[in-house]
Amino acid sequence: MAPARPLSVEDVLRVNGSRRFAAAMATASPFASLADALLAARRIWLDEVDVNGWLEAFAAHPAIGTTSPSVSKWSKEEQSAALSTTTDSTAQELEEWNARYREKFGFVFMICASGRTAPEVLAELKRRYANRPIVELEAAAQEELKITELRLAKLFSSEPTVSFTTIEGPTIQSDKAAGSSNRTRPPITTHVLDVARGSPASGIEVHLEMWKDVSAPPSFSNKYLNGWATLGSSVTNKDGRSGQVMDIVDNVAPGFYRISFNTGKYAPAGFFPYVSIIFEIKENQTAEHFHVPLLYSPFSFTTYRGS
Repeated sequence: MAPARPLSVEDVLRVNGSRRFAAAMATASPFASLADALLAARRIWLDEVDVNGWLEAFAAHPAIGTTSPSVSKWSKEEQSAALSTTTDSTAQELEEWNARYREKFGFVFMICASGRTAPEVLAELKRRYANRPIVELEAAAQEELKITELRLAKLFSSEPTVSFTTIEGPTIQSDKAAGSSNRTRPPITTHVLDVARGSPASGIEVHLEMWKDVSAPPSFSNKYLNGWATLGSSVTNKDGRSGQVMDIVDNVAPGFYRISFNTGKYAPAGFFPYVSIIFEIKENQTAEHFHVPLLYSPFSFTTYRGS
C-alpha cells in the first residue's frame, strides 16, 4: 500500500472538473488508501457539491464519440470500446443525439463509457433522453461519480518515485524495476465498499477461483462451468478488506480468475444474490499485482483494476 499522500487541486481536477469538488478533496487529503479517497469523494460529490459544481464537472467532458486531439488520455481510454465499435452511421447518429440531448438538458450526455460499445452507449442515450430534467440531472451526476471513482483508481495506481503531483512527468518505476522481487501480499487482493452506506462492507464472504480447463477458456457462451478450481476463501473485515485468498508467490500463474462475493447474505433485500468478477492475467503480467475491488449497492455494482 502506498503511504498517505496529499492531493493538490490540480491532481483532483484531472479526475473531476468541479473546482469545488477538487478543493474539498485536496483539503480532505492525504488519504491512506484508495478506499479512503473513494469514500471521501462520494461524500463530497453528493453532499457538498451543488448543481453548479455538477455542471462544471460535466462541462469538462467531451461529447461521447468525440475524437478531437484535445480529448484527454483518460477520456480516450474510457471511450475506447465505444470508439472501436463505431461505424459511420453510428457516429452520425451519436452526433445527432448528443446535440438533441444538449439542447433539451443544457449539458453534455454523461455516461461511464468504460467497456461499453457504441451501440450500447447510443441506446442508453436514447433511453435517458426521455427523462425529466431533474431525473436526468441526478442520473448524470451518478455517472460522473462512477467516472470519478475510476479515475481516482488510476491516480492511486501509480507509485511515483517523485512527488505525487508529477504522475505524468518523470518515468515511474515499479517495485520490480527497482529490484524488489519478493511480495509482501498475495498477487490478487480485493476489498468491498458499500457505496449506498458510504462505508466499508464487512462480513462478506469472498471466494477466489482459477479456470483449470485447458481445453477451452471460459466465455459468455461456454456451457461447461465446472472448470473453476477454488484457490481460497475469506471474509471481509471492518475495513472491507478480505483476508488472504491465495498463497504469496513471486509469479502468479497466467490464466482466468474469478472472485465471487456473497452479497445476498450481506444484503438479503438486494437485487444480486451474489456477484462474480472474471478477469484474465496474461503471460507478461505474472509479476504484477492485481487488486480487484467491488463497489456495491443493493441495486448496482462496479469494479476496476487497482494496485
